[in-house]
Amino acid sequence: MKHKKAITAETQKRYAKAAKKEKTRILDEFTNLTKYNRIYAARILRLIPGKVVGYSTSGGKKIKYVIGGKKKKKKRQKIYGHNVFVALKRIWAIFDHICAKRLAPFMAEAVEKLEKHKEIDITPEVREKLKNISASTIDRILKPVKDRHKLGKGKKGTKPGTLLKGA
Repeated sequence: MKHKKAITAETQKRYAKAAKKEKTRILDEFTNLTKYNRIYAARILRLIPGKVVGYSTSGGKKIKYVIGGKKKKKKRQKIYGHNVFVALKRIWAIFDHICAKRLAPFMAEAVEKLEKHKEIDITPEVREKLKNISASTIDRILKPVKDRHKLGKGKKGTKPGTLLKGA
C-alpha cells in the first residue's frame, strides 16, 4: 500500500504537467503498474493536494475529507470582542434572559434607555456594535452562558406515573 501511494504521488506530479497525449501514456503505465481500474486511476491522478473530497458525520461531528492532510483554516478577526460580550450578557440578564430573536429588533432602543438610567456603561464603539448585531450573532455569543444556565430545556414538571398503566 505504501508503494502504491508513493508511485501515485510521483505520477501525479508528471500527470499534472503533461499534455493530453502524454497523459494517456502516463495513465496506461500507471494502470499496468498498480492494477487500478482506468477510470479510478485517472481520478486519483487528477486529485490536487488540499482539495476537499467530501464530508461525513460521525458521532454528531462533521468530518471534512481533504486530499493530502489537513488544510489550515484562515482565522477571521473577531468583530465582537469581550467588551461586547460583557455588555450583551448584562443586557440579556436585565431583560430576563429573552431570546435573541426578540432582543435584536429593539437592541438600539434598549441600549439608549439602559445608558440613560445608568444600568450599563459602554464605549461608543461597543454601542455601535450592539446596535448593529443580529439575532444569530447574539445566540452565538451568548451560547456559553446559556449552556451554563441550561435555559430552554430542563426538567419537565410531569413525571410518568403508574396509575395510567392499570387503567
